Amino acid sequence: MAMTDPVFLWRVETIVPDAARLAVETALEERCVAVSSFEAVEAVSWTVEGFAGAEPDRLGFQRDVARAFRESGIDAAPHLKFDLVPPRDWLAENMMAFPPVHLGRYFIHGSHFDGTPPAGSRVIRLDPGTAFGSGEHASTATCLEVIDGLAKRYRFQRPLDMGCGSGILSIAMAKTWHRPVVSSDIDPESARVTRLNARRNGVGPLIRAVCGPGYKSPTVSGGGPYDLIVANILARPLIAMAGDLARNLRPARDGGGVAILSGFVERDAAWVAAAQRTHGLTLRRRHVRQGWMTLVMSR
Repeated sequence: MAMTDPVFLWRVETIVPDAARLAVETALEERCVAVSSFEAVEAVSWTVEGFAGAEPDRLGFQRDVARAFRESGIDAAPHLKFDLVPPRDWLAENMMAFPPVHLGRYFIHGSHFDGTPPAGSRVIRLDPGTAFGSGEHASTATCLEVIDGLAKRYRFQRPLDMGCGSGILSIAMAKTWHRPVVSSDIDPESARVTRLNARRNGVGPLIRAVCGPGYKSPTVSGGGPYDLIVANILARPLIAMAGDLARNLRPARDGGGVAILSGFVERDAAWVAAAQRTHGLTLRRRHVRQGWMTLVMSR
């Protein structure tokens, strides 16, 4: 796709009870390229919206969201609104709106930046594109700062980036510890973009980016145990994969490992932490940024 090509997107929007939010988000993720939610009425209901690249199957969306309602114990029929977002050159607009970001010792900039990075910074060149992760989002920014903080105390040998998106966290880890990084995502485009960005940043040989079913990917399961796992994804998959994360984190008898969990709002932190504690992890630190939570856990 050329940078100047206009991009058409379909938006589907629904207001859901708080109890059904996570289930509805998961349902929309199966059909959308992006999903977001925000409170419609505090502690009562949420507006959940998804964006699709093709005209949506309205009946299919209605059926999936209705199933999510039933699974959440909601005895009501969801109302979905569909509309076509006016065509805009999203990538070009994002490029111009993507100023350099300085987070800890990391300096992230797009290819349009022609200035001089701060002395001593670890430079990451990254253009906003088809995979999530530019350093601007609160969860990504906090993960970078946590990685930078850990680098002052640890030299991790075997990191894993679960849900790598654009590969920004993988690149940061490769530049920090100069060790091979396994990067995984369920989206093949994310794996492709991660490999591309890794080459552009001079760490291509260190990053093995794959598309696969989470920890069940042969590359992921065969590359562990990991002494650092970073998972900047949503609350629901973090909870569902808690056991897999624990099984792939280096055991305590061998020195243990650290997990950085992010990509969820503050109110979901207790659920995410509880799921990890069930499998033997201990909460070390909590970081909140603009309502988004990052947990540092270990064993």
